[in-house]
Amino acid sequence: MSAAGCGGAEPAATGRPGTSGPAKVNAGVIAVVDTAPIHLGLAKGFFREQGIDLTITPVQGGAAAVTGAVSGQFQFAFANVTSLLTAKQQGLDVKVIANGVSSTGEQGKDFSAVLVKPDSPIRSPKDLAGRKISVNQLKNIGDTTVRASVRKAGGDPGGIEFVELPFPDAPAALQSGRVDAIWVVEPFVSQAVSQGARPVAWNFADTAPDLTVAMYFTTGRTDPALTKRFAAAITKSLEYADGHPDEVRDVLGTYTKIAPEVIAKITLPKWPAEVNRASVQTVADLALRDGVLKGRVPAGPPAVRRSAARRPGAAAGGAGGVRRGAGGGGAGVPAVPVRAGAAGRAGDDGRGYHRRSVGGSSERG
Repeated sequence: MSAAGCGGAEPAATGRPGTSGPAKVNAGVIAVVDTAPIHLGLAKGFFREQGIDLTITPVQGGAAAVTGAVSGQFQFAFANVTSLLTAKQQGLDVKVIANGVSSTGEQGKDFSAVLVKPDSPIRSPKDLAGRKISVNQLKNIGDTTVRASVRKAGGDPGGIEFVELPFPDAPAALQSGRVDAIWVVEPFVSQAVSQGARPVAWNFADTAPDLTVAMYFTTGRTDPALTKRFAAAITKSLEYADGHPDEVRDVLGTYTKIAPEVIAKITLPKWPAEVNRASVQTVADLALRDGVLKGRVPAGPPAVRRSAARRPGAAAGGAGGVRRGAGGGGAGVPAVPVRAGAAGRAGDDGRGYHRRSVGGSSERG
């Protein structure tokens, strides 16, 4: 597939280790908890090891990331699964190269939740049926996964009224009674709980085991060798972040405005190296059922979901023992993080997955 809107942008630099100098790479990444690994990897020198001089440019969300990637502003970027599935369906030439962030899969210990007031009659996900629930963007991964929680509990999500609210505004809207429930992610889960809100559903954990929530991607215009090296560096970064939560909390203070006392309390997501393609297919099928997608998007067979940080033989300076390869332009999400497969474009409304806030960004790829 050819990239839309590439204009006259110059091809990406292809510098390699040991040559005249590192390749200058610009990555479009939202400033949220989810993207801690790329910042940590930059600080640890994992990209420099691969001959990459990385600049991380903050973006407002998945739509801006995809637009920047296909226009040539970014060689690599980060966006959530639903945004990329939507883009794939619309035919944009973007290719997934690595996992981005995943649910912990644990009820009560995930970075995404649906919350209600402490005295609310809503006691379970099933009780959310027919209620007014805030999400940060309509027709994206929030409402799809909230519906999944309700269905799993035996409820009918058809009567839910979703209200679009930026994450930073959601806790106040709940307290004022503007909505019956809110869907938020960290740090807003911890904020709402500190104000007395009560979790009733863990929508990411309910949707699929080890749900892949977002992914890193590139376009067909990026040099395959550079893609391979970037994938190796981001894979090493993901593995390192997954095994060093204290360092993750430290680096959050360098690129977000989340207060230190909040950083100490938030539930961190998981950062496995591999995309869980089975979970991506689940999201795609649910999005089709809910009318977010217009046709079925195949994500391919399930990926191996073991983190290379837990595998013997993970290479210290490379892709952590994960199979490697670049290029590709296949129809689905890659089975391994360093192999490119076609993905897609971000949300239609141009706002991506979150919005930015003063106390901590609420954008979500």
